[in-house]
Amino acid sequence: MRRFGNLLIVLVLAAVGFAQKIAPPPDAASQVQKIFAPFNHTDSPGCAVGASIDNVTVLNAAYGMADLEHNIALSPDSVFEIGSVTKQFTAAAVLLLAQDGKLSLDDPARKYFPELPDYANMITIRHLLNHTSGLRDWGSVAYIGGWPRGTRANSNANVLDITIRQKALNYPPGAEWSYTNTGYNLLAMLVGRVSGKSLAEFTRERIFLPLGMTSTEWRDDYQRIVQNRAIAYAQSDGTVRLEMPFENAHGNGGLLTTVGDMLRWNRNFTEMKVGGPAFVQAQIQQGRLNDGAVISYASGLEVTSHSGLHEVSHGGATAGYRAWLGRFPDQGLSVAVLCNTTAMHLDIAYAVADVYLASVLPKHPDTSVHVDPAVLQQDAGLYRSVRDHTTLLSTLGMEIWLLWAAC
Repeated sequence: MRRFGNLLIVLVLAAVGFAQKIAPPPDAASQVQKIFAPFNHTDSPGCAVGASIDNVTVLNAAYGMADLEHNIALSPDSVFEIGSVTKQFTAAAVLLLAQDGKLSLDDPARKYFPELPDYANMITIRHLLNHTSGLRDWGSVAYIGGWPRGTRANSNANVLDITIRQKALNYPPGAEWSYTNTGYNLLAMLVGRVSGKSLAEFTRERIFLPLGMTSTEWRDDYQRIVQNRAIAYAQSDGTVRLEMPFENAHGNGGLLTTVGDMLRWNRNFTEMKVGGPAFVQAQIQQGRLNDGAVISYASGLEVTSHSGLHEVSHGGATAGYRAWLGRFPDQGLSVAVLCNTTAMHLDIAYAVADVYLASVLPKHPDTSVHVDPAVLQQDAGLYRSVRDHTTLLSTLGMEIWLLWAAC
């Protein structure tokens, strides 16, 4: 017993040492303000940002305007649409149903969607959660058909109609990974078919209300009035234009929320008020391909690293909205950045995180190398994925996804 006790003490001390506790630097507020200075104007859309350390809020701010036509400034309580950050909530609903014994993650999709082609017998719910189903992204299919996202008010019924008309997959389920919104629209419909409640009803009762996320709701009816909603804008070459997501398809995206509610959700990964430890572990369990390879994508979350630090996060983009929600579990840091402008890029979110992680970030020497643009130009061109036929334009070392399916 004494040897076991000593071993336990060693393990506990090791875990504490690995945690790498952090604290806000004295000038954190001014550092963050500098990051968002390009948006901090009365003629520009912008961002709201929140951060917490060990579940204590250390940052709650907003920069720029929520509504340029009516001269309304953004606030930390402004409501944004968060694009694919939404996926973790759709996944959470499915995981709760699995925990309730209402379904198994290894059930074939066709058990719940008999209208899908025969190939769906090979696709499991787990494949849908991990983006390993081989299903084609419905937005890309609609784009090829002449109706890009935003040109029609698509619903989940439209998504299902597109999906059942696809007679083949991009690859055998589990053989590869490719990001596809289709799986998450199906999961949203799955929640309704299994629970007898809409995804909105189910998540409100099981997730949002228990966690105090009172400003969070679904954009399942884009014409519904939403209090405190920030209008989304596209910014390009000095021009600002409205760019709202006029569609009812959701589950892949479509969640409306605030930075405060996002921090409340992240708090559940340590407090485990909803679902308990088994649920939390299931949400962050990374997918595995048929050959045994472990992928970074879990259930609506990516498990990866930033500057050598363990990171669990997801980004999102839909119409003019941009969002990022991340956790650094070993440091107890959560960061939420929600924006109503296409001018927001992920480096902004990581810059905020780095303000609070500065004391534990590794000090790397500058190893950057200057490359003559003429050399990069030699490889510029249009590329196509042999796996899912996604098109990639590479110009001077800068890559742009043409058929981007991030929301």
